[in-house]
Amino acid sequence: MILIVDSGATKSDWIALDNKGEELFATQTLGLNPEVLTKEVIENRLATNFELFKNKEKVTRLHFYGAGCGTERMRIFLKDIFTQFFQNAIADVKEDAYAAIYATTKIGEQAIVCILGTGSNCSYYDGHQVFQKVTSLGYIIMDDGSGNFFGRKLLRDYYFHKMPQALGLKFAKEYNLEADIIKENLYKQPNPNAYLATFARFIIENKEHPYCKNIIYKGLQQFINNNVLQYNSATKIPINFVGSISYFLKDELIEVLEKNNLFLGVIKRRPIEGLVDFYKKTI
Repeated sequence: MILIVDSGATKSDWIALDNKGEELFATQTLGLNPEVLTKEVIENRLATNFELFKNKEKVTRLHFYGAGCGTERMRIFLKDIFTQFFQNAIADVKEDAYAAIYATTKIGEQAIVCILGTGSNCSYYDGHQVFQKVTSLGYIIMDDGSGNFFGRKLLRDYYFHKMPQALGLKFAKEYNLEADIIKENLYKQPNPNAYLATFARFIIENKEHPYCKNIIYKGLQQFINNNVLQYNSATKIPINFVGSISYFLKDELIEVLEKNNLFLGVIKRRPIEGLVDFYKKTI
């Protein structure tokens, strides 16, 4: 049994294939970002998933692509956990940028491939190899244009009284904005980046409001400036995206790209389907 996994900060999609490429089952766990989770939390998220626990001894190969796996230290950390849980499996751990590339770009084609979901990332693919100009320092410092970026902006503006009053009242009705609750989730609970990203739904649902529209365009432009335009070939090749932010803000994203003389390739909300298709061709 082969397990293929696309793991973001919020959730992880798992699909099991047999040796002929036929799908055996699909399941989800919460995100398994090693940068923000302890060994114990990750082990618990594996063990409490019925399909994974039931089939853990049948797995012979694990292909895991995850947020927070950009350094060798984090890849080794996760690989050790996986090989202990799936005791008969050979585990391969790569950062989520590879999943985005395999899901959107054919071998031999050039593209700049971006992740705009809970977090954000950007890579250049020359058709064979992956190159990154920017090393991510995580959600506190980077992740421009992402779900947690927009969530952080909304919370700051609400507490600094910069959000329009009517919109602020609506925001307060939809979320628990008590300071103690926010600080508990940010500083004591796992996945603070995923918690921040839950607030991005509000900006998407209210994207026609001038305040939200301004934040969206500024956030997407900041992502373009700090990531996409790092590559000299950006105006010559397609820009592909995966992630919920790029999917739900497609029209705004296209507009920002056009203003920068860039053109959209493809957008996939969830890269797992394209990732599975890639592996079916290689089995």
